[in-house]
Amino acid sequence: MLRALEIRDMLIIDRLELVFQPGLNVLTGETGAGKSILLDSLGFVLGWRGRAELVRQGADQGEVTAVFDLPAGHDARVVLANAGLPEGDGELILRRVNTADGRKTAWVNDRRCSGEVLRALSDTLVELHGQHDDRGLLNPRGHRAMLDAFAGLDRARAHTRECWAAMGAARKAVEQTRAALDAVRAEEDRLRHEFAELDELDPQPGEEPDLDTRRRQMQAAEKIRDDVVRAHVLLGGEGGEGAEPAIGDALRWLEGVTDSADGVLDTPIAALGRALDEISEAQRGVEEALDTLQFDPFELERTEERLFAIRALARKHDVAPDELADLAHGLRDRLAALDAGDADLATLTADLERAQVAYDAAADTLSEERAEAASRLDSAVMAELAPLKMERAVFRTEITPSDPGPDGRDAVAFTVTTNPGVPPGPLNKIASGGELSRFLLALKVCLTGPSSGVTMIFDEIDRGVGGATADAVGRRLESLAAGGQVLVVTHSPQVAARGAHHWRVHKQSDAQSTLSTVTPLAEPDRIDEIARMLAGDTITTEARAAARALLGD
Repeated sequence: MLRALEIRDMLIIDRLELVFQPGLNVLTGETGAGKSILLDSLGFVLGWRGRAELVRQGADQGEVTAVFDLPAGHDARVVLANAGLPEGDGELILRRVNTADGRKTAWVNDRRCSGEVLRALSDTLVELHGQHDDRGLLNPRGHRAMLDAFAGLDRARAHTRECWAAMGAARKAVEQTRAALDAVRAEEDRLRHEFAELDELDPQPGEEPDLDTRRRQMQAAEKIRDDVVRAHVLLGGEGGEGAEPAIGDALRWLEGVTDSADGVLDTPIAALGRALDEISEAQRGVEEALDTLQFDPFELERTEERLFAIRALARKHDVAPDELADLAHGLRDRLAALDAGDADLATLTADLERAQVAYDAAADTLSEERAEAASRLDSAVMAELAPLKMERAVFRTEITPSDPGPDGRDAVAFTVTTNPGVPPGPLNKIASGGELSRFLLALKVCLTGPSSGVTMIFDEIDRGVGGATADAVGRRLESLAAGGQVLVVTHSPQVAARGAHHWRVHKQSDAQSTLSTVTPLAEPDRIDEIARMLAGDTITTEARAAARALLGD
């Protein structure tokens, strides 16, 4: 509910503070007094598109503040949460400033926000209805949602959306799987050839450096083994006499005469003994080296062939040799997926078909319930049109097939015809100004439930009607306001008399400026205002009596 509206330096308003109440709030005044400025100012703070220049002449900036009650569970709280804005303590304060050079700045609960956020909030706070309203009842894009709300189809529509989402997910899975299979099939021959090469070679992590080390060892052995063999022969190995026999013979000769040498031969005999030991140790070491250097030339060839094959495959696939094993595993998985892909695709396709069936069933149910609700809505609107002196008019809710979507497969449009034999058409194309106003009112009465939580504003919706018809309009506005809040700008005394709260808008001019003010009316002033609306500038006794009669009805 709109609780307060404060306007500073906007158009011909210098300073204005209004406090609104629940129920039917009426604003009256002579043509040109500034009633539309109030709506322009409210639309400005709500982020609606309106006049380009709103700042009062001579002022640096204009400012509008609107305060709304915000009970728990109000839809505006969702908008605030999504925008990361504070929810406030049971109230919502919107403030927007327009500088003289055209810059606009907005705040929500003292936090800066964008015009987009303001417009999103306005959709949850205010409904504006009038002859040129393209945001509400005259906008066909919202007719389906209005019909669904009238029919109470929240649960059915939520189920349809779930089915649509499930069908979309199933379709995406089929498309992704099919695309992946097509991509693999396009290179299947290459993948199978590459995998066959890798599978046949079967390279293992760490194998390439091991092969390289073994190759180097065998290459080195090939170069030095001949020299080692020669040394082995000279040391007495492989048929060579070596130095050991000669040293042994010399040692025996010396030992034979040592007793007669008086110790002179002890030192050479000991040295020859050590020499024999060293030569024997050297011979064993050379033999061990020969064993180490022993290799099969065919092994070197095989080692080199495998090493070169691994390196060639690594270059071919532009990977490190140790990554070839992982590459082979990846190719094996892709080929396995290809082999199993047809079965997977068949399963996913079956899932999609089931999801399609579920969506079709949900959409069909939604269409049936909409058709039944449309018939009830048509009857309800027609019942409302008779008291509004539109007995010959026909209202129809047209439901036509549309492209499938999350809300079903129906396009909904409210159509009317005002004369027999004339084909139905959109509200704003067929009805005249006064007729359109009454159509909108009748439709709103039927679509609005008790305590909707939204402030409804009607801008001269009673234009072109009077007498009993205007009284019927007033009664319906009064009914709409029960338990909620309605603001109506009116020139009809019958409508004004139905208001629970009444403001008079008037304009004052002098040589320097023109200003518009708004005054709340108590009972005596209210009688005079309604009398003025009945009789014009000259308020007669009869007009006052008629005003009292309207107010006392």
